[in-house]
Amino acid sequence: MGLILLWAFFDKLFGFGFTTLPNKSWLAGNSPTSGFLLNAVHGPFAEFFKSLAGNGWVDWIFMLGLLLIGLSLVFGIFMKLASYFGIVMFLLMWLALLPPENNPIFDEHIIYSLVLILLSSFKAGKYLGWGNVWVKTKLVRRYPFLE
Repeated sequence: MGLILLWAFFDKLFGFGFTTLPNKSWLAGNSPTSGFLLNAVHGPFAEFFKSLAGNGWVDWIFMLGLLLIGLSLVFGIFMKLASYFGIVMFLLMWLALLPPENNPIFDEHIIYSLVLILLSSFKAGKYLGWGNVWVKTKLVRRYPFLE
């Protein structure tokens, strides 16, 4: 799951030519969210999401979200926070595409949200990352929400 988010971050940053062409990359001066927000959104919330297109703060929040959530999941640290913020991000994407094209309930954004709930619930970072070391730090013992 973390690698999916990191791939999306790096593709939008550099424009590897898969979903983002090199001349449309963030480093080339383009908005990583405008293409989706202006062309893909539909449904009852379309106007709201379209109004967000091209705003620098939206681009920064989205890109930092992809990077930080992806890194957290890969390394198994900050799993709770990463899962919560990831769920919010995926649910916002789901709302932007209501109704989904293929299945009204179980599109990839909902599935990814469920995966994040499972990863957090089963404390996957303790078994598949540095989470076991992370939870033993003084910082996390003092502030368990950082687990």
